[in-house]
Amino acid sequence: MKKFCIFFLFCLLPWTVQSQLRFEVTGVGANQIPIAVVSFNGDAQAPQPVADIIRANLLRTGLFRLVDSTGQTLDENSNLNASDWRARGADALVVGSVVRLADGRFDVRFRLFDTVKGVALTGLAYTPARDQIRLTAHRISDEIYQRLTGDQGFFTTRIAYVLKRGTRFSLQVADADGMNAQEAFGSNEPVISPAWSPDGTQLAYVSFEDRKPVVYIHDIASGKRRVIANFRGSNSAPAWSPEGRTLAVALTLSGLQQIYLINADGTGAPRRLTNSQGIDTEPAFSPNGQTVYFVSDRGGGPQIYRMPITGGAAQRVTFVGDYNVSPKLSPDGKQMAYIARRSGRFVTAVMDLATGQEALVSGTSQDESPSFAPNGRYLLYATVDAGRDTLAMASADGRIRTRLTLATGDVREPAWGPFFK
Repeated sequence: MKKFCIFFLFCLLPWTVQSQLRFEVTGVGANQIPIAVVSFNGDAQAPQPVADIIRANLLRTGLFRLVDSTGQTLDENSNLNASDWRARGADALVVGSVVRLADGRFDVRFRLFDTVKGVALTGLAYTPARDQIRLTAHRISDEIYQRLTGDQGFFTTRIAYVLKRGTRFSLQVADADGMNAQEAFGSNEPVISPAWSPDGTQLAYVSFEDRKPVVYIHDIASGKRRVIANFRGSNSAPAWSPEGRTLAVALTLSGLQQIYLINADGTGAPRRLTNSQGIDTEPAFSPNGQTVYFVSDRGGGPQIYRMPITGGAAQRVTFVGDYNVSPKLSPDGKQMAYIARRSGRFVTAVMDLATGQEALVSGTSQDESPSFAPNGRYLLYATVDAGRDTLAMASADGRIRTRLTLATGDVREPAWGPFFK
């Protein structure tokens, strides 16, 4: 596979240095789609150029090759010469317009063309408020991505992560491209293990603000939070069930850490799921909610197991290597991402659960906390780059790798949210 590096700095956009991310794409898809995203007519009226956001979104997927359209400005009603754009090397063409309305909103329109067949594939119109321009650009990117790849786009989704600056820990929620970051919760004590509710409205996480690990549930819109697990000993590793009514957590109620189920509304007593003489932790539900995957050292070293939600015998899942942790299931339940120690390196791995075949998808060596995109095509994970904690993204097949670095601070504990509701 041919590899190259693309450095795409968002220095052309009017955002503060503190919000900028550096994207470094170190691999691309086997068959990139050549696409021209022409500057939208009237784009200068928008607080952020819509075409620039679309280009950045498509570029970092590794599935698209941007065809130069410098100096061109076209809208959805322009007379287009498909053969001319085809001659430039573009198989697809995106054009559009931005008009500011009297009430302060914007009229944003776009059209996607197949230059090979000479036909329009899709076209939509939006009327966003000023602060919804970026979201509109993400929606357009989703539509383009789905039309050209057949997979649902993920640009309107959100990510959560923990940012550490000095002694302060901040649970952040941002757009999938890392922009529009907002603090959900901050503390001078560690915050770890954020987990999105299935509807994307809440985050469960672990805070050490009471000098011990306690699990909270945080409502994103209101900022209100509540304790969901503060039992004797340690409370950690929350994971939501697919229907959102139950969480699996790791508790030390019995002395050793075991997996328990608790109600998301806080009612009732914890229900013990695992019962071993080892340490059981890091639960993760299967997409159908019938199975819980978890990490246990019951066999002598940390390996991944699974068992029915109704209880019963645990079945070992990982057999390669002596250290496999942090399981996360793909949305279709066919793959499992996890952190594997291989030749002294901690790398992100993906297993085909039907065959047991393992693929190492990251090119880094100090990975943690993998999280699938809601379309199952990409993984977000934490790693170390040049001595700093940062985030990275890789395709589930390992062909595409992207690093994301904030200008200041260390970033860990990523969690990719569900599709935008």
